[in-house]
Amino acid sequence: MASRPSSPKTLKNLADLKQVQRVIAETREREAAEAAARATAERRRAAEKDLFTRAIGATEPLRRKATVPLTPEPPAPIPVQHQLDEQRVLRESLSDEFDVTTLLDVDDAMSFRRPGIGTDVTARLRKGDWSIQAQVDLHGLRSDEAREALGGFIRTSHKQGLRCVRVVHGKGLGSPGKQPVLKTKTQRWLIQKNEVIAFVQAKPAEGGAGALVVLLAPVRR
Repeated sequence: MASRPSSPKTLKNLADLKQVQRVIAETREREAAEAAARATAERRRAAEKDLFTRAIGATEPLRRKATVPLTPEPPAPIPVQHQLDEQRVLRESLSDEFDVTTLLDVDDAMSFRRPGIGTDVTARLRKGDWSIQAQVDLHGLRSDEAREALGGFIRTSHKQGLRCVRVVHGKGLGSPGKQPVLKTKTQRWLIQKNEVIAFVQAKPAEGGAGALVVLLAPVRR
């Protein structure tokens, strides 16, 4: 007797079964491949770690040191006493009683030059051969203030290597009796400063009778 052909429903079930089996097989193969890749990567990491350990030896974690908060250093103290001493020496070194009449050239400008400095120097100073590099204005200051300001100005200018400076003392029109008191004192103070080698009355355009043009000695190197 001839066999009866399978029904369409049975054939469909067999096809589904094969499809399921194929999917399961592919899944197992993929999982096996992934597991093999992970194992290979793990072996590689272990080998690299072992190589690093052999290269540098055993290591220990660093111990954390105790920290101490740092406080900022206090600012350096201002040498007030030193400044006061310098001012006292400056006041004592410039005398108001110094007689300058024998040291000033006899001319209308009452110029000054140190011994050994020729008249050509004061002539060139009047002519303006040296450019004025700085100036100090003493006009309106009290005598003690003007003395300290002038002494500090001359000392600083000389240290900076300046050669020619101007000192403005005013014409004394506001002084009692309209006498140029500060002008005379300024001349006395300048003559007592070793840094000063000559001075002349300024040209009219630079202050005239109310200012002096001062030539300073060159700085010794």
